[in-house]
Amino acid sequence: FLSGIDYKTTTILLDGRRVKLELWDTSGQGRFCTIFRSYSRGAQGILLVYDITNRWSFDGIDRWIKEIDEHAPGVPRILVGNRLHLAFKRQVPTEQARAYAEKNCMTFFEVSPLCNFNVIESFTELSRIVLMRHGMEKIWRPNRVFSLQDLCCRAIVSCTPVHLIDKLPLPVTIKSHLKSFSMANGMNAVMMHGRSYSLASSGGGSSSKGNSLKRSKSIRPPQSPPQNCSRNNCKIS
Repeated sequence: FLSGIDYKTTTILLDGRRVKLELWDTSGQGRFCTIFRSYSRGAQGILLVYDITNRWSFDGIDRWIKEIDEHAPGVPRILVGNRLHLAFKRQVPTEQARAYAEKNCMTFFEVSPLCNFNVIESFTELSRIVLMRHGMEKIWRPNRVFSLQDLCCRAIVSCTPVHLIDKLPLPVTIKSHLKSFSMANGMNAVMMHGRSYSLASSGGGSSSKGNSLKRSKSIRPPQSPPQNCSRNNCKIS
């Protein structure tokens, strides 16, 4: 690296959800320690990468672990041995690297970008550790990949009021699931004459809410008010 740092973004699929990663690739040379300290403070996960054909790069991992412990304590980290396609020039035995990773509470991978081996797997594992550490729901993006069952439920519930689900020609178990799905996803609005009214009562007892549903057939759209209408005769003011 001439500048000491490189940046890119990528998206991976983890357990059916899209996870966007922002990658800050810093140089392992000692003169870039200041840059590493700046970016490690806000990191949620760190990959410590060494060259399996370069013993010096592996021996330098100790220094970077000390930097992490000082400036980013508790951040999940994974040890990665790079350039596996040059295993015939190996200077760092696999077992030694694995034992070192276990000693420092790190997951271990050997990867080869040239052969596309274990690259995605290492990022996926780090993402999984980060999400488990912070709590899944705090980091998951809302645009997750829905299952086929969720898509079918969403399509039906989006055009069917909750109180009409029981009238659908479907088995009881499916109708029960549809009502549960509707309430869990906040899709509990009743559509009447092109207007949306919430099932939740804004005041008064349950009887007034029931009456408003029973009288829904007599409600006219605002575009065509009934003749001789007075405010006392209006069902919804």
